[in-house]
Amino acid sequence: MVDIGWLMMQYYFAGYGEKPLMILYGDENDDLANIGKIRKNVETMKVPMVNSFGTHHTKMMLLAYTDGSMRVVISTANLYADDWHNRTQGLWISPKLPKVEDSKDTAFGESPTNFRESLLRYLMAYNNPKIQPWITRVRKSNFSEVNVFLVASVPGGHISSSFSKGPQWGHPRMGHLLAQHSARIDETCPIVAQSSSIGSLGASVDSWVLGEWGINFRKDSAPAGLRRMPLFRMVYPSFMNVKNSHDDLIGGGCLPYSKSANDKQPWLRNHLCQWKANKRHRTQAMPHIKTYCRWSDKGIYWFLLTSANLSKAAWGIHNKSAKIEPPLRIMNYEAGVLFLPKFITNEETFPLESQCDSSTKTISLPYDIPLVPYGLDDVPFVMDYLHEALK
Repeated sequence: MVDIGWLMMQYYFAGYGEKPLMILYGDENDDLANIGKIRKNVETMKVPMVNSFGTHHTKMMLLAYTDGSMRVVISTANLYADDWHNRTQGLWISPKLPKVEDSKDTAFGESPTNFRESLLRYLMAYNNPKIQPWITRVRKSNFSEVNVFLVASVPGGHISSSFSKGPQWGHPRMGHLLAQHSARIDETCPIVAQSSSIGSLGASVDSWVLGEWGINFRKDSAPAGLRRMPLFRMVYPSFMNVKNSHDDLIGGGCLPYSKSANDKQPWLRNHLCQWKANKRHRTQAMPHIKTYCRWSDKGIYWFLLTSANLSKAAWGIHNKSAKIEPPLRIMNYEAGVLFLPKFITNEETFPLESQCDSSTKTISLPYDIPLVPYGLDDVPFVMDYLHEALK
């Protein structure tokens, strides 16, 4: 979602109102479609979707500088005012990526996490010649200082065996990276999901969450064997979390979970935890951020910041009816970054904030731990509450 008037105002006040700007967007918007007639330096392109239920949900910026360098920004915030006021969001900003001078070694400037290759694959998935200059710019930039992995989704049916370097999209991509690089994780350590919306997840927790998605999110680099499926916890605002937010029920405007979906999955309530972020003074700032992680008293084993909510559309679902290898069906474009301590601190875990001083590198979780499960009277916030209040 892009409010072009608000966005251009930010550029104007920063002194960059005349800089070239290209916007790929998902939601239909006449102002975006016509801005090029008024501002010749602005080019916009609506991303075509093969499925009407799919969403161009990625929040990414590629920033080019006059010295030939660039940055990549992976965000959870849409480009309109509400997402930047009284919300909890997440941003990963890359180091400045210098221009690679002519080099015969095409691998020169790649990161230890192959971020450049992953980003190029994602950009090429748009199959749009208008972004070719950006693909060239990325290819000629030095990503060697990047220490996170790109975890993305693109719409379509994907066969993992068709990629020589393992699955490239959705939850199989997460499983592949964790199996390669995560330290062994104790089975008592839960998978903790936190997102601003929830999809239709099936008749039970085993239908898709633990029956497919969780099989990949539970992985680590320990040898395969009989291991217990970890617990699943979901941090999502309750009705009272939203009611007590900075904006009262309007604060739930960034939480588009529907009553119809919630009514079909009553089992989910047993896994829900309150949105509580007192340590960061953000309990009243409703979360549009989306994070996934596993942690215990030993520390944080991995942390994912992403645009992807907990849904089949974002992460994919295997077509079980396929005769040979079931393809992974994804509906959305999504993008996120995976933090693994092996590539950042050369340790097996990131320390919890309570275990370290201000000079120690760690991951700052957006919510308080220990988690607070829903009480007997708590219900998840659904968008229908806001619609009723606005009548």
